[in-house]
Amino acid sequence: MPEVSPRGTYLVVSEALRKEIKEGRISDALPSEADLVQSYGVARNTIRRALKTLEAEGIVTSAPGVGWRVSKGGDRRSLAERMTALIAEDELTVGDSYPSEAKLCERFGVSRTAVRRAIAQMEGTGMLDTVHGKGRTVRALPPSSTRP
Repeated sequence: MPEVSPRGTYLVVSEALRKEIKEGRISDALPSEADLVQSYGVARNTIRRALKTLEAEGIVTSAPGVGWRVSKGGDRRSLAERMTALIAEDELTVGDSYPSEAKLCERFGVSRTAVRRAIAQMEGTGMLDTVHGKGRTVRALPPSSTRP
């Protein structure tokens, strides 16, 4: 990695891998962890954390004894992109309640940790607002490119 990231190096690696998968440069088996360590110049634990992030989002799966593979079928957008698209899909407007973490976990089939990371991204871009004890509300609508 060329420089230290304030987001966490594993997130930078997971974004790079997600991009390679989305662009079709990786379509089946991912390189070995050792090869990824070499390619990105980071520690093995950083690679494992990045892969676990992608696994939580349903982009890759681990096959014991085989390695990591791209998940077949389904939506290959990041969880944050899918959760942002939910605003348009459910026809939510500014001020509407956003679904709970539990409902998002069930809807997308991911862990609560993955949902919380995506929500943090959405809050960071100003799309969601959280009031403790009251839940989350839509603060801004996504750009028209993510709306149908």
